[in-house]
Amino acid sequence: MRIAVPNKGRIHDPTIELLEHAGLHIKNGSDRKLYAETVDPDVTVLFARAADIPEYVRDGAADLGITGLDQVRESGHELTELLDLEFGSCRLVLAAPEDGDIETVADVDDKSVATEFPTIARRYFEEQGVSPEIVKVTGATELTPHVDMADAIIDITSTGTTLAVNRLGIIDEVLSSSVRLFARPDVADDAKVQQVTMALRSVLAADGKRYLMMNAPKDKLDDVRDVIPGMGGPTVMDIAGGEKVAVHVVVDERDVFNVINDLRGVGASDILVTEIERLVE
Repeated sequence: MRIAVPNKGRIHDPTIELLEHAGLHIKNGSDRKLYAETVDPDVTVLFARAADIPEYVRDGAADLGITGLDQVRESGHELTELLDLEFGSCRLVLAAPEDGDIETVADVDDKSVATEFPTIARRYFEEQGVSPEIVKVTGATELTPHVDMADAIIDITSTGTTLAVNRLGIIDEVLSSSVRLFARPDVADDAKVQQVTMALRSVLAADGKRYLMMNAPKDKLDDVRDVIPGMGGPTVMDIAGGEKVAVHVVVDERDVFNVINDLRGVGASDILVTEIERLVE
């Protein structure tokens, strides 16, 4: 099975890190290579441009692809989305000069709109019932209204800073995107595909979680349970030859600081906090 991943750019490193944390360690990866083996002999990584990954998956060069939702929508290919990988978040927005006469989506009717995403733009404007001229560009989209190439733009933004610097105001959100795991529909239910999906999901589930282990008096166990905001009930194990029990629980990282203080207040001791690499729910 092949997984197509971005060969460079801002989502390359997070993608490789996610695969590593999921146990799919790349054995012979290199920026100059097209393929790389993983520790799983049945899984190979294919490096490609993020924009080309939907095509690779659709055509069968890869079975799975990791890329942005915006890239898949722009490709027009019907792929099965398996998992939102929760990074690379951005928005595709319609924007226009702040001092111009475009204030609503309807105002772009019969105007020109520059974008690197003409497929998404056309579908969006069809849904909105307006018919602007779509001007395809390959970069510096935010400059086009200022050099009379277009009246408005559809472009990617994460923070809105670039738009603000170029005196462009957001008119509407066209698409909310993030990096996701996609599959060809004919292999989406395959056992290996589901195994990889579960492995990646377990890494995401562990993010922001901590594993707490402690000892507590048996007669204080109810009090300990009351102050633990964990996932379900804690695991409780008897300690041989004593009046204490061992208590294990998963809690949100943001709760750890206060929970430890509360646990000590009800008699828990020997509290150990560890990170969680994967959590299979």
